Amino acid sequence: MSRTIETTTTGAATGRPRRGAPRAGHGNSTTLWNAVPWTLPALILIFGVVLFPAGYMIFNSTRRISVAGVDHGSVGLQNYLTVLSRPEIPGILLNTVVWVVSVVVITVVISLALAQFLDKNFPGRRWVRMAIIVPWAASVVMTTTVFVYGLDPFYGIINKFLVDIHVLAEPFGFTKEPVPAFLSSIAIAVFVSLPFTTYTILAGLAGIPGDMLEAARVDGAGAARAYFSVTLPNLRPAIALASLINIINVFNSLPILKLMTGAIPGYKADTTTTYVFKLLQNEQRIDLSSALSVINFLIVLVVVALYLWIVKPMKEVS
Repeated sequence: MSRTIETTTTGAATGRPRRGAPRAGHGNSTTLWNAVPWTLPALILIFGVVLFPAGYMIFNSTRRISVAGVDHGSVGLQNYLTVLSRPEIPGILLNTVVWVVSVVVITVVISLALAQFLDKNFPGRRWVRMAIIVPWAASVVMTTTVFVYGLDPFYGIINKFLVDIHVLAEPFGFTKEPVPAFLSSIAIAVFVSLPFTTYTILAGLAGIPGDMLEAARVDGAGAARAYFSVTLPNLRPAIALASLINIINVFNSLPILKLMTGAIPGYKADTTTTYVFKLLQNEQRIDLSSALSVINFLIVLVVVALYLWIVKPMKEVS
């Protein structure tokens, strides 16, 4: 009996596992395998909807595919060089930068003002907040189609209204020329992006302790100084999150520009995303459109990485 106790004590003292005790990591591996049946449908969906199409796109970007869809073999990186050497690419890249920066910056600035207004108590605030959601809840295609018809120079109600209030001397073809159509697309994109950004900033405002603002007022800070010294720094995570998601969404946005500028000849109102669509629809070049899609994806990764590195959205407010 004493020998058994001594052996057990010695084994515990030396750190050796007792006979019959579960090995380290055994419980984790069992839990992992038990979770497989529950996560398998999601993994299959991710593979089928994201990973496989992305891999197939990368594969197509290295092939020579005819208009008829016949694969003539590998061409390496030639499709990438062909796309980047096209004469319209510099203008399209410039349009893409203007498109993303304009929509995101204007959206954030207007959303800051809207969120500050909606954070106040006033009669009917609940209904106003619900109305703000409508452009976000509605289909982007439907919203853009309404603007396309509304801006039509012959029967558009927006054009008619601008003429009636003497902003325009006569109806103007907003969707007939590259620059007006592009600027109108920016306005529509801002209109569609406002609800999400406004509500994200509203959530940030709700998380600011009231005693911080009260302390600023006690110290003699006015409304403007309290906003820029206390409120705005505390909104940094909310603004950073909203801006990041808007950058990704706006960069990859196709419906607005496709509906507003799709009928305009040439590429003066195109971004890289709409150019991918035109390569596929007009020229039927699956290989070139795949190569440009991969370039688009890499651009988004670089932009997001730079944004996170520069902005540091999770940095604590000092």
